[in-house]
Amino acid sequence: MSKSARNSIEVEVRTAYVEAESDPAEDRYVFAYTITIRNTGGTGARLISRHWLITDANGDVQEVFGEGVVGQQPFLRPGEDFVYSSGTALPTPVGTMQGSYRMQSETGEQFDAPIAPFSLALPRILH
Repeated sequence: MSKSARNSIEVEVRTAYVEAESDPAEDRYVFAYTITIRNTGGTGARLISRHWLITDANGDVQEVFGEGVVGQQPFLRPGEDFVYSSGTALPTPVGTMQGSYRMQSETGEQFDAPIAPFSLALPRILH
């Protein structure tokens, strides 16, 4: 979570294994994630870009940079949410993702909204 009096963005993540698009025999495990971005601050902010670190169970890291999310750069007024879904494929049945969103407040100030690490895992594989 990113917190300050003016700029405060909360990020919540839900994940799911996508069995229909996965092929374990070919080391392909597909995961979907739905993210809720909530502006809990006192000023509006636009999501400018994203930065992801995707780590598989072998310790291999894929770094992803890009403008916006799902082709959009949403502007969130105080109290507003933006929800989107996307996905990623891993060569292992377990991995993690973490990162940040680069935000720009309506006053022009840029700041990062961190995305805490979250697990990508086949159902019932982790205890």
